[in-house]
Amino acid sequence: MHKISDFRSDTVTLPTPEMYEAMARAELGDDVLGTEPTVTRLEAMTADLLGKEAGLFVPSGTMGNQIAIALHARDGEEVICEFGAHTYNNESGALALIARAQVRPVHGSLGMMEPGEVQKLVRPKNIHNPRTALITVENTHNAAGGTIVPLENIHALAEVARRNKTAYHLDGARLWNAHVATGVPLKDWCAPFDTISVCLSKGLCSPVGSVLVGSREQIERGRYMRKQLGGGMRQSGLLAACGIVSITKMIERLKDDHANARRLAEGLAGLRGVQLDMSTVQTNILYFAVPGRDSEFDTWLKRLAEQKVLAMVLGNRWRLVTHNDVDHEDVDRALQAWRQILA
Repeated sequence: MHKISDFRSDTVTLPTPEMYEAMARAELGDDVLGTEPTVTRLEAMTADLLGKEAGLFVPSGTMGNQIAIALHARDGEEVICEFGAHTYNNESGALALIARAQVRPVHGSLGMMEPGEVQKLVRPKNIHNPRTALITVENTHNAAGGTIVPLENIHALAEVARRNKTAYHLDGARLWNAHVATGVPLKDWCAPFDTISVCLSKGLCSPVGSVLVGSREQIERGRYMRKQLGGGMRQSGLLAACGIVSITKMIERLKDDHANARRLAEGLAGLRGVQLDMSTVQTNILYFAVPGRDSEFDTWLKRLAEQKVLAMVLGNRWRLVTHNDVDHEDVDRALQAWRQILA
């Protein structure tokens, strides 16, 4: 058990000792000048892992997603995504600001869009309509509870994209979790997509960074956009060294996070007043509600903190996330705190 049991997000993970060692040994150059060997290695390794030609190391998942969207959608064109998608709801309106595109959202189920519904939303080609330029998928789906978009659904949506000659992007911030939970190889998850953005700084414990992968031509255009957005980093090999540890050492251990999330969810589901859909607890994120007691949530946050448990409230739901820096004893501490609050 840790001094603080922090369930707010898997972004709170700290670098591992092996990452500190890798930083100390990292060969450095200047990435903007194209002479950063450790970054170049991370980009190539990630592209190969995901089955694409090239990769681009960026400071954040938001930047990776927004560069991808801008690659595929021009001013005034339209992007189709699930209504709860991170690119639509949690990236500070960057889609409208950077790509200057508009969104046509689909109300999905557990983060999944129904292919027939997506097809209906593709715009007819005429002078009155914005061109449908891009379909995006988020896997795993954060707002739905870390749920996995099944491979069959991904392929069905890919067929819609091909039929309508639209691009296809994956926000794979937590794709690693989908891979570990299902055993489906990463390349199989990524094959239908033109571009994929994956995060290193969530469950994989790197302090900073994501990688955008795609074709060589797309990534070279993306590199130019990264510079425009202020994302060109100089001796970023210090960060890339952590990323290499992430993708070579930290992926398979995500199964422990999934087991801890399941244990936490099962304990919470039995408490008085808690509404928690166990079918949504598929990876490392869980949401639950306590209807009628929303006005008490601020007080509960303080009571949890007094017992060394940190959590997050989003609207009228609680969001808890398991990661490398919480273990089964932290889960037990959290459950004990919740039992006292809801007694």
